[in-house]
Amino acid sequence: MRTAYQEKLEALTAVLGEMCELAGTAMARATQALLQADLAIAEEVIGDTDRMSQLTARAEEQSFALLALQAPVAGDLRGVVSGFQIVADADRMGALALHVAKVARRRHPAKALPEEVNGYFAEMGRLAVTLAKSAHEVLVTRDPQAALRLQEDDDAMDDLHRHLFTVLMDKEWKHGVAAAVDVTLLGRYYERFADHAVLIGRRVVFTATGKTPEQFQNVG
Repeated sequence: MRTAYQEKLEALTAVLGEMCELAGTAMARATQALLQADLAIAEEVIGDTDRMSQLTARAEEQSFALLALQAPVAGDLRGVVSGFQIVADADRMGALALHVAKVARRRHPAKALPEEVNGYFAEMGRLAVTLAKSAHEVLVTRDPQAALRLQEDDDAMDDLHRHLFTVLMDKEWKHGVAAAVDVTLLGRYYERFADHAVLIGRRVVFTATGKTPEQFQNVG
């Protein structure tokens, strides 16, 4: 029975990892659509949302099935409870990538971004994809040290997000209110995407060790 339970838990982990990978791919494509004002790519990202919905439903079903199968011991229970939370985090990452694609579509054929912020968003997109891949990896390895390192890329994302506001507040800004709103919203989408990836890392630390990241670091 325990072997069957572990196999089902690993199957849930595989679906959660696939959700992270899918969210990262969506954000990579959405960023490309944003930077290049590519309507076809934006439409592809928007049209691919059904896959994430299917994976979300499957992961939720598997989580409920694990709870119903038998009374899980402490470590297994942490895994199942964290699984529910990670489903929501990964699903939200996919939704944030969708928001980016929708901005690109709404502004087409014009570019949503002024030229001087393109570099910021290219780097934010790169970091977002890296974080999604890292979240996938730590879900599989359950390595708490690697999970904690997601915070480093999130710190870099936060720095970029803060720097964006210096550009927006500069008296030389000449692109109007609509562009400022787009840049503000888009920056927030990337920042929140990174935050959810970090939350996945935090949940992996708890699942693997039974400790919060802060407690685990203090022990180390």
